[in-house]
Amino acid sequence: MYSTFAKGKLMITGEYVVLDGALSLALPVKFGQYLKVEQGNTNGKLHWISRDYQGITWFTAVFSLQDFSLLDASDRQLGNRLQSLLVACRNMNPLFCTGEGGYFVEVKANFPLNWGLGSSSTLIAALAHWSGVNAFQLSAQTFGGSGYDIACAYATGPICYQLDPELPAGEREKVVAVPFDPPFKDKLYFNYLGNKQDSREGIRYYRSLDKKDARILVEKISEITREIVSVTSLSKFEGLLLEHEQLISSSLHLARAQDLYFPTLKGVVKSLGAWGGDFVLATCPIDEKSIPYSEMVE
Repeated sequence: MYSTFAKGKLMITGEYVVLDGALSLALPVKFGQYLKVEQGNTNGKLHWISRDYQGITWFTAVFSLQDFSLLDASDRQLGNRLQSLLVACRNMNPLFCTGEGGYFVEVKANFPLNWGLGSSSTLIAALAHWSGVNAFQLSAQTFGGSGYDIACAYATGPICYQLDPELPAGEREKVVAVPFDPPFKDKLYFNYLGNKQDSREGIRYYRSLDKKDARILVEKISEITREIVSVTSLSKFEGLLLEHEQLISSSLHLARAQDLYFPTLKGVVKSLGAWGGDFVLATCPIDEKSIPYSEMVE
């Protein structure tokens, strides 16, 4: 039997601008997805089952091992997306899933999939780990994105992540472990806003914008990231978060989450990831659903 666990992620700085080369701070979280594989006599088929954090089956599929053609699926669209991943793994590693008999694959998340912590990225990272292929290349060939979420999947702690957009996937990613452990972390909380965002739609929107001053924005966000990594004062941290929010808000022409939802909150609220519905970071509890930093971050 083969098993692996890929971690979810939260991007603290650099959302969107990471695509243009900004230095970003990202945190692997305690939540993620398990992938377990067993070989068995299934007549040349791969049987797939996905379960949620409560153990409830939400997706099943059957593939032919010959070419990963989709034989059956509880959701055809999801089956086709999964097929594209399996085919890409085979193309990158011709020996992938060529054992005799067949395979039983089970994927289980330990968090609500609508949280946006990386249901796709953890799956891609786990599949790459199983098939022995480059996870960044697999992601680039299938789902796209910056790849920071892939970097978090097997990271052992906070990372700084930066792309060189001129290089190909698998070579352009710079990942550096950083000692981000703020002394005021007991004052930090995460809240899910309740409206999972499609990161690919967010990327498309960002790409459509006229970014005449993209290089200046990249430099400013990168400098904020460097300062945040080593900050020791909560008030300084809040100032940096606010500066970051204002820069991204101006670039995206979107209102800040704090202005929209928490205008009277005493602390600072920062969007994480795609703006509009995923998690936010707050420097004080927002409500009874606020998750303390120590319960979320590795």
